[in-house]
Amino acid sequence: MTPSTIAGVELLTTVQARAAEIIVGKQPQLRLAIACLIGGGHLLIDDVPGMGKTTLAHTLARLLGLRFSRVQFTSDMLPADILGVSVFEGSEAGFVFHPGPVFSEVVLADEVNRASPKTQSALLEAMEERQVTIDGTTRALPQPFFVIATQNPGEQIGTFPLPESQLDRFMMRLELGYPSAEAELELLAGRSRRALLEEMLPVAGPEQLVAVQAAVETVETREPVLRYILALIRATRASAEVRDGLSPRAGLALKRAAQAWAYMDERPYVQPEDVQAVFSAVVAHRLRSADRRPLSAEAVQGIVEHVAIP
Repeated sequence: MTPSTIAGVELLTTVQARAAEIIVGKQPQLRLAIACLIGGGHLLIDDVPGMGKTTLAHTLARLLGLRFSRVQFTSDMLPADILGVSVFEGSEAGFVFHPGPVFSEVVLADEVNRASPKTQSALLEAMEERQVTIDGTTRALPQPFFVIATQNPGEQIGTFPLPESQLDRFMMRLELGYPSAEAELELLAGRSRRALLEEMLPVAGPEQLVAVQAAVETVETREPVLRYILALIRATRASAEVRDGLSPRAGLALKRAAQAWAYMDERPYVQPEDVQAVFSAVVAHRLRSADRRPLSAEAVQGIVEHVAIP
């Protein structure tokens, strides 16, 4: 690998190690979240309150020197509350655009399923297009641009579940889960996460992250691995357990996530093991069983086990 790539990998190793000082006992989830970030995707976290979703988003933004916004979604929120609005400020100034929180480099969309479908769509279209059009003017969103959206599972009253077409726009979905007894004891005995975050200094800036994202795109995915990804995608379409198979967009997300995983392992090419490592995080939220329920973890793993490795 080139010296710049090695420097990028070392940077990510530092970010993960420093983040682990605050997000205790969640190394696998941290690594996947970083892979999603450098792969140019967006992240959905499904978990109960108090598991560290906000802390995770804030920690990554802080370490990478990125502007951070947190939006608490509610049923009465309007698209303008997220995107921004033009305000008339006198005859000389005319209409002046006031950007919304979506113009930050890291956006935490908290409890996104509490917003109306119209407001959800405004955010998700911005995620996809990486630009917004307001009052006939198109404005580019910053680079890098990373959205972490959260949902609280099991809450149905007053919520608007994201439709499958919108879920497909998230590269990965994670659950942080309860910490181990040892990790929870460390949390109880240590200082507050807020104090640790306030003391944390950036180890990089937006330019370095953009360079890493560009380097991830150059990680080679050879034809045997491309055929392996294709076989996994097509296996979901042929499975009797799956209502609708994975889309081509899911295949592209799987490839990009595997490239990010290989990059973090200091490899200039993707191996089947990289695809397997990210498979569940990339595809599980995109799959439904025949009765429209989320596909079980065992069924998702079964897809991997039944496809031959090249």
